[in-house]
Amino acid sequence: MSNSVKSIIEEMAGIDLFERNAKGQPNTGEFVGNPFYLDYDKARLLVADSWKMKAKGLPQGCFLLAYYENENEEEKEVQEALLLRVLGPTTLPTDGEVISSMVEFYKELLSSKQRRPDIDDYTRHEFSFSGVECRVLGTFYKDASDEVCYGADVENFFSAHHYRVIKPNPDVLMRLVNFRSKEITGGTQDIPLGKVRYSSSRRYQEIEPEVQVFVTPSDFLGKRTAMFGMTRTGKSNSVKMIIKASVEMSRLAEHKALPIRRKTSDAPLTLDEIKPFTEQGTPRYPVGQMIFDINGEYANANQQDQGTAIYEIYKNETIRYSVIEKPGFRVMKVNFYEDVNSGFELVRSYLEEGAVDYVVNFLAIDLTPPEDLDKEPNSSLAIRYKRLVFAYLCCLYRAGFTLPENFEVKFSGRAELNKLAGGIDPSKGITFDQAVTWWTTLWHNYDKDPFFDKYKKDKGKEWADDDLKAVLVMLTRQRQPGKPSPITAYNKLRGILNQHTSKGDEPFEEAIVKHLRQGGIVIADLSQGDPELQRMFSESICRKVFQDAMDRFIHSDHNNYIQFYFEEAHNLFPKKDDKDLSQVYNRLAKEGAKLHLGMVYATQEVSSISSNILKNTQNWFIAHLNNEDETRELRKYYDFGDFTEGLVRFSATSDQGFVRMKTYSNAFVVPVQVNLFKA
Repeated sequence: MSNSVKSIIEEMAGIDLFERNAKGQPNTGEFVGNPFYLDYDKARLLVADSWKMKAKGLPQGCFLLAYYENENEEEKEVQEALLLRVLGPTTLPTDGEVISSMVEFYKELLSSKQRRPDIDDYTRHEFSFSGVECRVLGTFYKDASDEVCYGADVENFFSAHHYRVIKPNPDVLMRLVNFRSKEITGGTQDIPLGKVRYSSSRRYQEIEPEVQVFVTPSDFLGKRTAMFGMTRTGKSNSVKMIIKASVEMSRLAEHKALPIRRKTSDAPLTLDEIKPFTEQGTPRYPVGQMIFDINGEYANANQQDQGTAIYEIYKNETIRYSVIEKPGFRVMKVNFYEDVNSGFELVRSYLEEGAVDYVVNFLAIDLTPPEDLDKEPNSSLAIRYKRLVFAYLCCLYRAGFTLPENFEVKFSGRAELNKLAGGIDPSKGITFDQAVTWWTTLWHNYDKDPFFDKYKKDKGKEWADDDLKAVLVMLTRQRQPGKPSPITAYNKLRGILNQHTSKGDEPFEEAIVKHLRQGGIVIADLSQGDPELQRMFSESICRKVFQDAMDRFIHSDHNNYIQFYFEEAHNLFPKKDDKDLSQVYNRLAKEGAKLHLGMVYATQEVSSISSNILKNTQNWFIAHLNNEDETRELRKYYDFGDFTEGLVRFSATSDQGFVRMKTYSNAFVVPVQVNLFKA
């Protein structure tokens, strides 16, 4: 933490929200009015033009404090203040009379043809009053130990005329917007995100001291964070601020990395031993960050954001991947023959959307090796697994996937089936052409050869299980044995030929997981891939990381935090009406917290994101939206309904970085002008 930030935080800690002057009145801001109506949700204020001028305006959305005042000795020391947010004008009980007077005055003015209004002091005084409606957000109060607390409701309210409403001064406002449970911000890794900004017009705000808004990076670790707004409204800038904060936390964790066990024994650490490593929200282990870069702005230098590409700033922590060969990037390719499961994950991601019935069956096969495969290679389970794998590899071969050098095809057949296939014996090692012939002959005769009927009677099950049947349909292009049909089958796999390599390098997914577990940054540059490839790689990597985290969780191994960042998330995420909870993004949203997996996603439209993800999102950054359909969707979450009119009205160009922010540890939405990200 810089000395300037530290001094600001120390200064905030000394601000008294209940300070009063010699007359016993609140001394924390400028008086703006008195309530004439108050309940648990709304307050209506009587305000005067002169009071608003002294307070430098009452912009829509600004915060106010309502203090209780009563001469009754028993109630004099009520240590609480209601937090209000200005919503807009409201009518006064006397408005009818005032309007009548105004109309008469205007008529008289026109008839006398006076250039300047000639109005008496009493009428001028009456005309200067107006009404303002406010939302009651909650209550600041002192508990029994004299600690300042905040409650997101009103425990009790008194007669409206006993309250005095003030617009907090900059120091008090800074404490309000940075308030956490029983404390202000102040962790060692907290960062200034921006400053309070109430409105697009800033005639008054430009002459007022800036009010810093801090965020706690731990609010984002393992949480879901949404960035919504039209193009060029500052979403990527906000994402970079979160990445920067996470890097700082990761570096802090590296200096105080938590040992898994004591050096002197195998006994696990006690809670007291763990505490020093987790104080002030510092993670135990470095934070990994996975960025899916749809537009290439994080992985490459660009003209719009000069010098702020994440790779340029954090070269030592970052590795980059691309869908094509280019200098400085690793290529996201897999040896489909040797890394069967990683290759099949790419196949599954590629074919999943819009899959027809036989493809759905094919994608449902399980290529996970049995646990006892090495110990019992000749067991029935192992034999069936090897048959399934080589039948699947034959599909790849027929689709045109280049074979690795010296790759052996060897699995256990049956004498009867070998004879049926013209004497080909796969147990002695055969070529892929021979293997294709063996499987094709088998499937062509599956409903005719007596061997299969006898096997079913003797064993009580078919020789080919459902998984093997699904693969043979793809391999032979026959939905039913011996009945050729014009289906695309294995030809569907040709769309991902470019993602195959015949080299025996480490699978890119495994390399990515290793780097993330070390607290590094990985950027997948998907800008030169078509939408299908973007979706395929994103899903495949997410599944790999999710499965690794789940395995660690099940085996009680340490799980460092890993953050996913999705630009243009509407291209990757399931649609709003998609109810498939098994999709990896829905699982990240619902189960990611316990696995220490967080996600930050940015897109233009709220309605383009699955409701399952939205309902599990804790942090929200909302910039300019351009239609009421989006604001209607936004109203469902937290108290964003107070801002929906302004979100449509504001400009996408002149108000860049102007967001309404709700974070995990903040009790209410704060309007913020986000700082410009700098290297």
